[in-house]
Amino acid sequence: MKVTRKAYAKINLGLDVTGKRADGYHLVRMIMQTVDLYDVLSFSKREDGQIHIMTQSQGIPTDQHNLIWKVCALLTEQYKITDGVDITLEKNIPVAAGMAGGSTDAAAAFLGMNELFQLGLTRQQMCEQGVKLGADIPYCIMGGTALSEGIGEILTPLPDMPDCQILIAKPAIGVSTRWVYTELDNSEISVHPDIDGIRQAIERQDLQGIQVRLGNVLESVTTAKYTIIRQIEKLMKENGAGGAMMSGSGPTVFGIYDDRAAAQKSYAVLEKSGLCPELYLSAPINPGQ
Repeated sequence: MKVTRKAYAKINLGLDVTGKRADGYHLVRMIMQTVDLYDVLSFSKREDGQIHIMTQSQGIPTDQHNLIWKVCALLTEQYKITDGVDITLEKNIPVAAGMAGGSTDAAAAFLGMNELFQLGLTRQQMCEQGVKLGADIPYCIMGGTALSEGIGEILTPLPDMPDCQILIAKPAIGVSTRWVYTELDNSEISVHPDIDGIRQAIERQDLQGIQVRLGNVLESVTTAKYTIIRQIEKLMKENGAGGAMMSGSGPTVFGIYDDRAAAQKSYAVLEKSGLCPELYLSAPINPGQ
């Protein structure tokens, strides 16, 4: 038996940090959105009890340092699974990009293991397990459009985002999430994004209202070191994006466009600029539907 799962990337339409817990986790309020860009994971049983990950992508660990491995080990121990598992990972989401690539692969591992070994877990149960390994994992298990609070584990589903096109641009740099949050701790947040306004715009199906309210408190940290992010945003806005912003801790930038023609034009301009070797035309989706 072979089980195949798509692991969808996310963007943050809004990202605010409201505090920090004693254990070091940051308290957040975020509007999360799944986009149609995904890794593909395949799962099959093996007889020797080992967890074995194979991938074509260089630089990705295939041992206990990989979140996929950690999910499989957690479920194997908790549910006394004696079989091992072979996992094949086809990586399409940019690495170290602020798009929850590792977390969404972990979410797919929960879903894949649940199906392969017929564990009967609900999504809520998987979310409760997932937050032990990473704050973004519960959202990636749920997917769609959601308000994320706490450390990321308190999720409120929202109506689907209005139809639009999303251009995703990843410059040739990687950003450490830990570094970004450390730098944020050493500075003062002067402007907080309008998370409630973004939520209300989604509920009204007001695409322009979403575009003009995009906000990410981590941007000031990352862009101070990597000015290329602002250059990409500027090009997107000059070529039809109603709004453009860095996703997560970066460095990926996304632009929101009313129609595909505008997004394609912007794609061509960015491709010619040479600023971002990785470009993807995408759209918001709700994989849970």
